[in-house]
Amino acid sequence: MPRPTAAQLVYGSATVVVTTLALLLLSGTESGIGVALAATTALALGLLVAVRLPQRTAPGGAAHQGAARAAAAHAHHALDGIGARERVPAARSSQRAGEHSLRR
Repeated sequence: MPRPTAAQLVYGSATVVVTTLALLLLSGTESGIGVALAATTALALGLLVAVRLPQRTAPGGAAHQGAARAAAAHAHHALDGIGARERVPAARSSQRAGEHSLRR
């Protein structure tokens, strides 16, 4: 089961607090059973709100990782036609460019 997001925790907690206060004020109950019933109802509603809140897909999510793997595989196949001698000078020239910018 995935961990709840910060938004789920905030919305769920706020729902519990607001619902409890509203139920206690509107019902005017003074008995322990009435307070327990209001708190239980608010807790259930807060849990429902937290669970139903849509979760954002994190950049490291499964969909993103699958796309990244496909892109890496495509890049690997694209480099298969290039010999090792052709790739090394490009890497060295980028290192020299970095050294040159550090000297300035």
